[in-house]
Amino acid sequence: MLFASCLGVFIAMFLIFIISMAMIAGMLSSIGGSGMYVLSDNTVLQIDLHGRINDREAQDFMPGLLGGAEKTAGLDDILRAIKTAKENDKIIGIYLKSGEIIAGHATLEPIRKALIDFKKSGKFIVAYGDYFTQRAYYISSVADRVIMNPVGMFMLHGMSATRQFNKGLFDKLGIEFEVFKVGDFKDAAEPFTETRMSDASREHLTAYVNCLWSHLLAGISESRGISVEQLNLYADEFMTFSAPGKSVMRGLVDTLMYVPDVKDYIKERAGGEVRFATVANINSVPARRARPARDKIAVLYAEGQIMPEEARRNLGLFAGNIITDEEYVRELRRLRDDESVRAVVFRINSPGGSAITSEQIWRAVVELREVKPVIVSMGDVAASGGYYIACAANMIVAEPTTITGSIGGFSLIPKGVELYRMLGISFDGVNTNKHSDFLSTGLVARPFTNEERQILQGYVDRFMEVFYSRVADGRSMTMEQVEAVAQGRVWTGVQALQNGLVDRLGSLDDAIKIAAELAEITDYEIVSYPTVRDPFTRLMEELMSGGVKASLIRTFLGDDVYRQYVLSKAKVTPVCFLQALLIEY
Repeated sequence: MLFASCLGVFIAMFLIFIISMAMIAGMLSSIGGSGMYVLSDNTVLQIDLHGRINDREAQDFMPGLLGGAEKTAGLDDILRAIKTAKENDKIIGIYLKSGEIIAGHATLEPIRKALIDFKKSGKFIVAYGDYFTQRAYYISSVADRVIMNPVGMFMLHGMSATRQFNKGLFDKLGIEFEVFKVGDFKDAAEPFTETRMSDASREHLTAYVNCLWSHLLAGISESRGISVEQLNLYADEFMTFSAPGKSVMRGLVDTLMYVPDVKDYIKERAGGEVRFATVANINSVPARRARPARDKIAVLYAEGQIMPEEARRNLGLFAGNIITDEEYVRELRRLRDDESVRAVVFRINSPGGSAITSEQIWRAVVELREVKPVIVSMGDVAASGGYYIACAANMIVAEPTTITGSIGGFSLIPKGVELYRMLGISFDGVNTNKHSDFLSTGLVARPFTNEERQILQGYVDRFMEVFYSRVADGRSMTMEQVEAVAQGRVWTGVQALQNGLVDRLGSLDDAIKIAAELAEITDYEIVSYPTVRDPFTRLMEELMSGGVKASLIRTFLGDDVYRQYVLSKAKVTPVCFLQALLIEY
């Protein structure tokens, strides 16, 4: 009776919890969709350069209710607000408040360009930071005045690519990994099989990091009038722990102030009282348009890991940004059949993932291209599977600092022969055929034979041949040309342009303009896909689908237990625990 009573209380509490979340979601949804900001004279747009910046704003809703959610800003929202600030006479300037930015360099680039374009209006930009990271300063350096806290930190120290190698740990645990790959530079598995970088890995990472650093320094040099050589000398001093006054003396920062003084300075510059408005405030003001356009250019955002649809169902509200075959094939075909959509810009920000899922999306892009122009716009990263789904487009546009290429693949298989021996565990059984027990246990319990190794390597080789052929067809290259720039090597956008993997360097806006040219239209509306669902709708879908179970496991039992639950249910593994028949691009 006691157990039954406790169980009843627990179930009642759980139901009240779910109903409460639904009510809160409904309130948040109604609050988010109501209210329009009223612009007043002497308004200053405040942009907080802090936190994660995705292509589109995203927030994991369930952890938001339970605590610990990471709010993300949308690059599209920031750019739209800057454009509005330039064109609206009520907005007199921009206040950049610097912090820790979690974003790739290809995300920083369009923000910086938009701010430079904003300055053509004659309006001011003031940047302030308690501290300036290299990423934040790259953007802030375009400001008319750069201000730092009197006890702040200016971080200028260069870039590095450091990897952790865990082979020694796995050796102690008795776990060995076998790798079957194509591409000398495909190094994602090295942390599990090596104790240091391979020569090939060091070569392409060195080239990549140096290219990024040179691009960042060139921008800062142009904005602040300090030579690249001098900036490198400052970086060699590791300025992070230098006295704040040194940043002023060297022309990196204009002055030192506290926040209230910065706002007084902005008021003085504006000639009176000012009103600060956020990005969300500015974007709530409706854009003026004389009439709706008949033609549309669709921007289809694809951000995150490429995974089978089953992963989304099991990840539930914690899925975040992932790219699934079911959703994106459906979206691509819908855009193909929509006659009002004259061209599609496929915005890709993905490091890759499942080979089979990538193939499904690639095929949908091919079908779409047969009907209307498809332009790929690459974000921070469009590599491996991200490049696979891009290569069939009519044209590929990348930022100079986009990470792309990595055309190759691998399968990483953990073996626990030594671990089982140390634990005193043994296996025995019967087989009907020669390889019946091949990969029969999750952690492989016996050594592979040479024939079995050949079988696995042959499987990876066949997938890579398909990958190479997709790139060759899409880019009008021979297989030999593809192989020369493939091998799993990572390229920046600049390097990819030189190697024929992309067509132009530019932003999402540039890709949209190219799409309009290919579609031969001048009056068009830009429509974004997939449609962003409101929090209440998302929660209701998860209640119906059972995804809340995964969310609760993560919240109350922790990330490790949650990952094991997802792996067991979705059968989608991260790179470190790939199953034999899942190749990662």
